Amino acid sequence: MNSIQNLEHSRSDQAETIITKTTCPYCGVGCGVDVSVQHKTHGTTVQVVGSPDHPSNFGRLCIKGSNLVDTLGLETRVLHPMFGRKNHRQVTTWDQAIEKISDQFQTCIDQYGADSVAFYVSGQLLTEDYYVVNKFVKGYLGTANIDTNSRLCMSSAVAAHKRAFGEDIVPASYEDFEHTDMVVLVGSNTAWCHPVLYQRIMQAKSKNPDLFVVVVDPRFTSTCEQADLHLPILPGQDVALFNGLFQYLYRNDYIDQHFVETYTEGLAALLAASASEQDFNGLVKRTGISAEKLQLFFDKFAKTEKVITLFSMGVNQSSQGVNKANSIINCHLLTGKIGKLGAAPFSMTGQPNAMGGREVGGLANMLAAHLDLDNSSHQKLVQDFWNSPVIAKQAGLKAVDLFQAVESGKIKAIWIMATNPVVSLPDADQVKRALEKCEFVVVSDICADTDTTAYADVLLPALGWGEKDGTVTNSERRISRQRAFLTPPKQAKADWWAVAQVAKKLGFNGFDFNYAADIFNEHAALSAYQNASVDQRDQVENFRYFNLKGLMNLSLDEYDHLRPIQWPVWEKGQSVAVEQLFDRGRFSHKNQKAKLIPTVAIDPVHAISEDYPLVLNTGRIRDQWHTMTRTGLSANLTTHRAEPFCEIHPNDALKFGIRDKALVEVRSEWGRCVLRVTLAQGVRRGQIFAPIHWTEQVASDARIGKVVNPVVDAISGEPEFKHTPVAIQPFHTTWQGVLYVREGFEHHIKASLQNCAWWTKIKTAKAIRYEIADRQSIDQTQKNLKSFLPFVDETYEWLSLEDISSQLSHSVILKEGVLVASLYIAPADLLPDRDWVASLFKRERLSALHRKALLAGMPMSAANNDGPLVCSCFKVGKNKIIEAIKTQNITHEKQVTACLKAGGNCGSCLPEIRGLIKTCQLEAEA
Repeated sequence: MNSIQNLEHSRSDQAETIITKTTCPYCGVGCGVDVSVQHKTHGTTVQVVGSPDHPSNFGRLCIKGSNLVDTLGLETRVLHPMFGRKNHRQVTTWDQAIEKISDQFQTCIDQYGADSVAFYVSGQLLTEDYYVVNKFVKGYLGTANIDTNSRLCMSSAVAAHKRAFGEDIVPASYEDFEHTDMVVLVGSNTAWCHPVLYQRIMQAKSKNPDLFVVVVDPRFTSTCEQADLHLPILPGQDVALFNGLFQYLYRNDYIDQHFVETYTEGLAALLAASASEQDFNGLVKRTGISAEKLQLFFDKFAKTEKVITLFSMGVNQSSQGVNKANSIINCHLLTGKIGKLGAAPFSMTGQPNAMGGREVGGLANMLAAHLDLDNSSHQKLVQDFWNSPVIAKQAGLKAVDLFQAVESGKIKAIWIMATNPVVSLPDADQVKRALEKCEFVVVSDICADTDTTAYADVLLPALGWGEKDGTVTNSERRISRQRAFLTPPKQAKADWWAVAQVAKKLGFNGFDFNYAADIFNEHAALSAYQNASVDQRDQVENFRYFNLKGLMNLSLDEYDHLRPIQWPVWEKGQSVAVEQLFDRGRFSHKNQKAKLIPTVAIDPVHAISEDYPLVLNTGRIRDQWHTMTRTGLSANLTTHRAEPFCEIHPNDALKFGIRDKALVEVRSEWGRCVLRVTLAQGVRRGQIFAPIHWTEQVASDARIGKVVNPVVDAISGEPEFKHTPVAIQPFHTTWQGVLYVREGFEHHIKASLQNCAWWTKIKTAKAIRYEIADRQSIDQTQKNLKSFLPFVDETYEWLSLEDISSQLSHSVILKEGVLVASLYIAPADLLPDRDWVASLFKRERLSALHRKALLAGMPMSAANNDGPLVCSCFKVGKNKIIEAIKTQNITHEKQVTACLKAGGNCGSCLPEIRGLIKTCQLEAEA
């Protein structure tokens, strides 16, 4: 499906359509997109489709990628450098901003040393941005106090790879999923979080019905719908599960003896460390998985030659994340299921350039080009290459520790780029306190108002997707170009340019980059410096597989036309990618052997208690991305899951006195938030699930990061997002309501919203929808549209209906026949259908019948309600799909697609459709 929108980035009389091949800025799949741009006098028209020739997606796009054009408007953008924290901002110039940053940094360094300055960056940066900022901080300031939000998603996998392989490497490719006989998805709701890859796996399964798919997840998610086996593991017990698998494989002689003896070391220590998992019955109890399911999984893994284990956030985001990843890798090494087509452990990253950040040393404990910060030989290599005055020699502060150091005053100045830590970090209110106290905060962002930009002393306008030019590396090591197709708006600049200007202002050489291509060439040259191909590795001391020798010295034209390519690239013009690394058992450790890492199963740090009897698990939802600063701009992406919510098992809801769709307070030792509850059989008893996306910009009290505990993995520093003990209780309000305000009028209601006990903001096609609630009665607060829109005068048409005794109030405002706003306060089951009200704002004028219906709060016709949205692409609701399934005896999702189109575009909703088919079949059998 094409997305089309008129933009104001540039104006021209040109009507020619220009197609630009670029990459999607969302998840780690790294999909290619073709963007068609047509410049006209009235604006710029853009269309986005999947690139049919990009090897990561072959034309597929998920719903987020399909609606990228909705995020390109300038209404929320930072367009000029600005001084002063929120409500005290003033526009300045780039020269003044650069001077202030360099002066403040120099003052901090002179008074307190280089470690008093820190950077917190992002997997949203392009590799070129990442490279320049790391060069500046580690090679010129001489501190390693630079960390990235990738710390929060894949640093555990990085550490596990380095321990096992000697280098941070994902050894396989997406193509391997089409040649395997078993896929194990661990801690990954792939259907929602990496939908294009999930569809690729499902397509492989349709061609090979014997492909056995296992999902290891505490919840029954959409990913489980078409799996052959779901293992509902207890949170935090992955090490026990895979140690148990390892012991089963070893004791039953399902090992590759030649591979283990020739290419690995450490077997005896690992067997000793995992000895307690020999007890099968004890393992059943510890993992919470039934004996039958556990036995089936062990047997299938043991007897299947080609297995891919894809692991993601459910593994990484843990106080035992590194050991979890290593316990998975251990099973592949023991059985030789690695380095061959269709067999590998596969770490799936969350962000579009998380791996690019790893290539340039984006984490506080890394150097660029896969070199080690604590290795003196590597330090010298990088410093010699950069010809830099200093080099960082000890690990900097990792994300959680970094912001604790900001609060304690150890760090005096911080520069935050392309991320929103006040929302995304655990114990998020601690981050807010830290930034409130910090002497000097710089934020580079595209969005003017985020929870984090509010604390910026200097706010810099960055380039957004469509304006950036550079490269990204996806989860299968594939480097792709992200090309600009829009003119940078106003004063927005590339992040690498801003950093280079500060570096030069401080008197440093080495930052005279004119183009992104200049940076990429230096990055490629460093990767090849004192490096060699795998066949020549004995000739160099510092071999690493990460090598871009074949991409050195690209001309501007060659860089502009660079096609997607996987590293290593050892030779110029290399046409065949090295898709399976370690294919001859040659790992990156000095002795070329992989290490079997002893892993001990340890329970999560914080256990449930009488005060906090439930375990909170956090994650993503299908149609939103990170903190919604982009996806929240698209009306198409707000309809699937519109409000901040949490899922809880119905039995637990009964136990804690909670009703479905009611507001609840979720509370931990660290904070609290208010969410809409959803009863879900797929959540195990004793657990709740809540998404990470909502911020203070779109909800009054829904930042789940406030609740999450700040415990981190001792090795990786990655936080424990999947296991926080919490309590849950009803959030009592006197009334609830829904308010719609036409776009352009919403700024009038901000003050009134703050007087509500709870609210959340949802974008629709022509209006902003607010779900609201309060503890005072209607007559006490006189809640009607006049209280929200005080500017309304006699020139507006006013319709109202009130019944205070029934706690019911309806009010509607029109201007010259056009609907401006509507407010409904009523018991929850009497509130109007939200999609129906939103549709009326699309009309140019309302008829008398429409006015009556609006005031009544229900359509006058007897048309069926489509129900909650399932297919965002074609706007097909749950009730409509269920009706089609029942009336037409549908047994397969393809029949639903043929009938209603649902599932026929991005495929993200197919798992949900399969679930509805199963539910209908079970009802029919009952």
